[in-house]
Amino acid sequence: MCIGGPALIYYVTPSEEELFLRYNPDLQRRSLENRQQKQEDFDNFVNRLKDYSKSDKPIWVEWEQQAAKKRQEGVQAELDRRKAADAEAEARRQEIKNSLR
Repeated sequence: MCIGGPALIYYVTPSEEELFLRYNPDLQRRSLENRQQKQEDFDNFVNRLKDYSKSDKPIWVEWEQQAAKKRQEGVQAELDRRKAADAEAEARRQEIKNSLR
């Protein structure tokens, strides 16, 4: 049983290629299209983990600090975008006022 169980599992488990061939053609096409993007995302993830591991702090602390920093940058970018939109709207209002005079 100790030898036969794992051998049976190894024998009946399909390889990744066999699983891929069992997909319907649409799923195969989408999988091939997304493969490059998924590989790039994984590489970026691993590179970020390597960068975080260079710090004295634990990886999860660095991760949380970077996430907070990105959230803050996103909030600031949204505020800047809104200011620019408000300034543009005000400029349009002034232009309309000036053209009506």
